[in-house]
Amino acid sequence: MSKAKKLLGNGIVEIHEEESLEKKLNSGRKLRIKHGIDPTGPKIHLGRAIQFSKLKKLQDAGHKIVLIIGDFTAQIGDASDKIAARKSLAEAEIKKNLSNYTEQIGRIINLDKTEIRYNSEWLSRMTAGELLQLATSFTVHQLIHRRNFSERWKKGDKIGLHEILYPLLQGYDSVAVKADVEIGGTDQLFNLLAGRIIQKKFGQQPQDVITFEMLPGLDGRKMSTSWGNGVYILDEPDEMYGKIMSMHDDQIMTYAKLCTDLSEDELGKFKNPRDQKAYLALEIVKLYHGENKAKKAGIEFDRIFKSKDLPSDIDEIKIDQKEIGVIDLFVNNKLVSSRSEAKRLIEQGAVKKIVNNQQSVINNIDEKIKIDDGMVFKIGKRKFVKIKTK
Repeated sequence: MSKAKKLLGNGIVEIHEEESLEKKLNSGRKLRIKHGIDPTGPKIHLGRAIQFSKLKKLQDAGHKIVLIIGDFTAQIGDASDKIAARKSLAEAEIKKNLSNYTEQIGRIINLDKTEIRYNSEWLSRMTAGELLQLATSFTVHQLIHRRNFSERWKKGDKIGLHEILYPLLQGYDSVAVKADVEIGGTDQLFNLLAGRIIQKKFGQQPQDVITFEMLPGLDGRKMSTSWGNGVYILDEPDEMYGKIMSMHDDQIMTYAKLCTDLSEDELGKFKNPRDQKAYLALEIVKLYHGENKAKKAGIEFDRIFKSKDLPSDIDEIKIDQKEIGVIDLFVNNKLVSSRSEAKRLIEQGAVKKIVNNQQSVINNIDEKIKIDDGMVFKIGKRKFVKIKTK
């Protein structure tokens, strides 16, 4: 087994160039390991965290992690693995998303030993002439025949010129920080290899590239901030635990392999998928919140879903009406994001009214609720709220 695979463990898909990487790792030199992340949303999900966990292994081995925050490239939007143009972000939105990025990343890697750079440092100063020179690194044919662009081209969908420029700019990041190695998901392969081409153009030794498997979201698609199907490292312990427990059984081993160091043998001792998920949920919550909170989350989950008890700590809202429509109750008190979400949950049978420990499903979107002090509503799988009369 190569040194890289032994060091990084599960999830490696490809190494470009493996022989070169082995020589670098065996040289005893402290390597500059680059990883870039665009602040497309305020929270980092477990799919992103996988790559930070690999960076932590490299950092512990003595290498220098160079983290590129794509505050400039986020204004373009990376089209990798996207079937349509990605939304470009305004500068104010990028700053908002960045407000606690480092706090989240700091839960995984040691920020004191990390070189953090923002690519606006060099990309915002790039002249038109320099951009044109950079653009000579690729042909239109190369860029337009990326899988996602090719599919959009065949369908006649628009492809923005700014989207085509994205891999050039991300590739130039590798020149700016003199990267020896870059890691990323398989969806980033074209961009990572672009870094090698551009480094050669600028007379640098090309970086080696390591790609990792993509983590599926809870709905089976790629985990994505845009799709809202993620488990986030800022999720509260109970929420994180509950999300893991809600996954499909066929995702258990994938999450175990990519998100933890659990072996198949460790999970294999649990024959019931429910018990496997419980053990996996405990391990994942422990990584980001510690063992005590992980155990409490497991106990609370069992209280609610196994013993059918109410949570020990339920949010309360005060209501002064004696009667109110169920959708108005939820929307006016911000228990759901919209009237359409409230309707969807009710129509799916995902709303329950609990009075004196007796549960009843609300399935009429026009139902009028007679307000009783202490009544509880369960909204969706994990949200509970108690009514207090004023």
